[in-house]
Amino acid sequence: MRNFENVAKLFKSKRLEHPKKYSQAELSALLGYKNGQFISNVERGLCSIPLKMLARVASILDIPWEEMRKSLLEDYAVTVDAHFKAGGTGPGNSTKDKNFGSSISSEVKVEFN
Repeated sequence: MRNFENVAKLFKSKRLEHPKKYSQAELSALLGYKNGQFISNVERGLCSIPLKMLARVASILDIPWEEMRKSLLEDYAVTVDAHFKAGGTGPGNSTKDKNFGSSISSEVKVEFN
């Protein structure tokens, strides 16, 4: 199962702390969605923001790109860790590969140039 916890926290905090204090419905409309359900789903960690919308969301909510990127990568690391720990399936999933998941750190260090 995919993890969206960091993106959810970032998205909700930036929406509520924004000077315009957008409601879920208002933000949803700005992003081209019909109602606030999508925003609610993102903020509860049920889904993430589509890649094609990231720049728009970052612009509307004044989220620095580095902060958005860090949250996305942290969520992806948790997802990958969980996949390997569960004995992930797919090409290259041999007994030798199963030990790979045990050495993955759930902590992500992101460096920006």
